[in-house]
Amino acid sequence: MTNHKNIDRICAIIGVVTILIGFVFSYYGNAIGITAGTADLSYVTKLFDDSRVHTVNIEISEENWNSLQENATNEEYELCDVTVDGETLDNVAIRPKGNSSLSSVASSDSERYSFKIEFDKYNDGLSYHGLDKLNLNNIISDNTYLKDYLSYDMMKYMGVDAPLTCFVKVSVNGEYFGLYLAVEGVEEAFVSRNYGTDEGTLYKPDIMEIGGDNEAVGGDREMPDMSNLPTMPQGTETTQTTDTASADATQSAGTNQQPATGQAPSGSQRPSGGQPPNMNQTADTAQTTEDATAQTQNNSQMPDMSQMGNLFGASGDDVALIYSDDELSSYENIWNGAIFDVTTSDKERLIDSIKQLNEGENLNEVVDVEEVLKYFVVHNFVDNYDSYTGSMKHNYYLREEDGQMSIVAWDYNLAFSNFMGGVGGENTTTTATNTDEATTLVNYPIDTPVSGTTMAERPLLNELLSNETYLAQYHQYFEEFIAGYFESGRCAETIDKAVALISADVNEDPTKFCSYEEYQEGVAVLKQFCELRSESISGQLDGTIPATTTGQTEQPTTLINASTLNVSAMGSNTMGGGMNKGMGIPTSQTTAVATSVDTTASAQTTSGTDGKQQVAKADGGGQPAGNRPGSDTTSSATANQSSDGSQAATDSATQNGQTPTMPGNNTNQENNGTMPTNIGGTVDWTAIIVIAASVLLLGVGILVTKLYKR
Repeated sequence: MTNHKNIDRICAIIGVVTILIGFVFSYYGNAIGITAGTADLSYVTKLFDDSRVHTVNIEISEENWNSLQENATNEEYELCDVTVDGETLDNVAIRPKGNSSLSSVASSDSERYSFKIEFDKYNDGLSYHGLDKLNLNNIISDNTYLKDYLSYDMMKYMGVDAPLTCFVKVSVNGEYFGLYLAVEGVEEAFVSRNYGTDEGTLYKPDIMEIGGDNEAVGGDREMPDMSNLPTMPQGTETTQTTDTASADATQSAGTNQQPATGQAPSGSQRPSGGQPPNMNQTADTAQTTEDATAQTQNNSQMPDMSQMGNLFGASGDDVALIYSDDELSSYENIWNGAIFDVTTSDKERLIDSIKQLNEGENLNEVVDVEEVLKYFVVHNFVDNYDSYTGSMKHNYYLREEDGQMSIVAWDYNLAFSNFMGGVGGENTTTTATNTDEATTLVNYPIDTPVSGTTMAERPLLNELLSNETYLAQYHQYFEEFIAGYFESGRCAETIDKAVALISADVNEDPTKFCSYEEYQEGVAVLKQFCELRSESISGQLDGTIPATTTGQTEQPTTLINASTLNVSAMGSNTMGGGMNKGMGIPTSQTTAVATSVDTTASAQTTSGTDGKQQVAKADGGGQPAGNRPGSDTTSSATANQSSDGSQAATDSATQNGQTPTMPGNNTNQENNGTMPTNIGGTVDWTAIIVIAASVLLLGVGILVTKLYKR
């Protein structure tokens, strides 16, 4: 055989056949019953079983702990050991994390930072049953402890890609530090769980990134010079800024023209910047010249916020997914947030998709329409404007694969509230007065759901809702969401289960940002808010309540009245209390005093003289035993209340006696955290290695044969 005249051709044919068989197994192995090994994703059930409170203990040296606290805003990693539910992983990296929440804690008397744990930073391949990154959120600005948890549960219900969560009791060197929310990191494990492949790119666009969340691809950014920022005036409880006061002065409610459904109205039709309607202005009463003059004088007291527009070195149009040109440098705020390495071709492909999005072309090719619309359904329900739909235009992950973009949900601790932070400029939104804040939020229009910006400045939302077909699809998803999650009782049940699970730990939380009574009240308000919000959206869907800013401004009497609902009780983007700075490294277990837990919020609170919510500190500021100062620390818990102290109560929408089907992702299934099985198009590198080895052996065989022939 070896002397056959066609031996070379025979060997070549065998080699080609071997390669073809290898690729068939790689791409279509599942179809013929051959399965490749999958990544370890057992962390999904081991850690993110939210039916119980888990434990995380951080063992860290005094030197590393002090360094972590003293240099928190630098977000530098320190070495520690982490024990999760009794299982210890050595040589793990930990650092503080966050943006505004991080700076808030750093400038306060608290040391209750959010933390990011990287299991694989010092030991490549180390993970907690497949989980490479874990976030521990400190529950700041959330008296309910449930904003993030509930928002992510809503995303899960709608089949939207979102991180897994569970409540954890965090201890430092064995001492209870606080009740945190554990959140799955949106990195390798998340991608494997949701997509089953490392194909595609993932970004966290942001112009406000303070620390090193994007260190994978150059996340080290210098903080700007804050010394020349304008000084905010003192003593003004509610300040409004508008593009022009004269425009408000001359605007009459007699203007009945409304924009096309789903489109942003022109400047003459609605307040600039997508601001919420003024609930104090009736449809037949125009603002007087005297009021306009007072408004102008009030505006003159405001600093020039325009200098903050480019505070971080860029306009941030790229973060808003606005197309400017084809230059790679015009989208640095996206590239800086790349979670994994990206190539020039990756960048060019994304820019082309952004261009087509802004031109309204091939939307179903450049946007995962179903995924993004369902994301916006949940996102717009919870009124989260510290996000893409607000002036900050951040707190989301952008995924792109084969030119198609989708969004991954992120950071909802400031949901269910009127977010007042953000980069200013000409489009700074006004905020409702305290009296009408709840009514504004409960009725926020679902077809123009932006704050501090315009629909046109948020093309991913605007282009979809400007398309009649996709607007109808968006409304259909909203109907399914309202019926399946709220009218079915699922929302109330989810809240009640979580409250029953965590209340005892909240009560004993030594570093919490609110009192236990404020927690109880916040939970009660959250349940009421969800009931009223779902009622309003049902009205917006059936046409009895306008679904645009302009329509609501012209027809304020149609809105659900929520003026007695104290939304600030749920928490706001201000904080206080917590753990005293200068505390020593925790060394011993404190003794918790058991108290009875009432899961129904009924605490009576009083209003502070400055009208702002005050947050109570835990005794001793939560310092560990042996490190507390001798004196007790006390403060009164206060919250804004209506004059009669009453709360709004609204009957839920009439149910039809049937439990609606959960609107899942294509397959009508919940995203239960399991590895997708439809990964036939993914190259199996194990098979590729086998093929390469086969080819190598074949080559050696040919060489030996030739030598033998000679």
